[in-house]
Amino acid sequence: MKPIEIIAQIIGIIAMMFNILSYQGKKQRTVITLQLFGATLFAINFMLLGATIGGILNILGAVRAIVFIFKDKLKANKISWLIAFTASYITVYILNFTVFGKEATTFNLIIEILPVIGMLALNIGFRLKDSANIRKCGLISSPAWLIYNIAAGSWGAIICETFTLFSIFIGMLRHDKKK
Repeated sequence: MKPIEIIAQIIGIIAMMFNILSYQGKKQRTVITLQLFGATLFAINFMLLGATIGGILNILGAVRAIVFIFKDKLKANKISWLIAFTASYITVYILNFTVFGKEATTFNLIIEILPVIGMLALNIGFRLKDSANIRKCGLISSPAWLIYNIAAGSWGAIICETFTLFSIFIGMLRHDKKK
C-alpha cells in the first residue's frame, strides 16, 4: 500500500468514528454536527483514493450539514435548498462521466448513482424535525453508500457504513422504540 493510501485510510477511520457516533445523538443538531466532521474527513479520504464522486459529494455533504446546523438563519427548510442540493448532486453525477472522465458503462452508471441516492436520502432527513427521521433516512443512505464503497474498494468506508448501519439500529432501539 502506498503512503498516500495509508494516510487516506487513517483519515477514513477518523471520519468513520464521527459518522458512527452521529447516530447516537439525541438532538438533531448533534447528529448533523458530527456528520459535518465525518463528511469533511471522508471528502479528503475519497479524494486521496481517487474516488472523485465520493469526495465531491462529501464536500457537498459538509456544506449541507452547515446549512442545516444554521437552519433557522439560512431558512434551510425552504424547498429552494432541497432543489439546490438535488441539482448539485445530479450535476456532480453528470460531471463524473463528462469532465472527470469516468467511463459510462452500465455498471458505472448504476454504481455511481448510489451515493447520489444516499445524499438525497439524508438531505430529506435533515429537513425533517427530529433525529428519528434522520436515522430512518440513514437506512436508505447507508446501504447505498455501502454498495458504492464495495465497488470502489474503499475498505475504511465499507467498515464505516457497516458500523453506521448497526449504529442506526442501536439508535432506533435506544431513542425511537415506543415505550
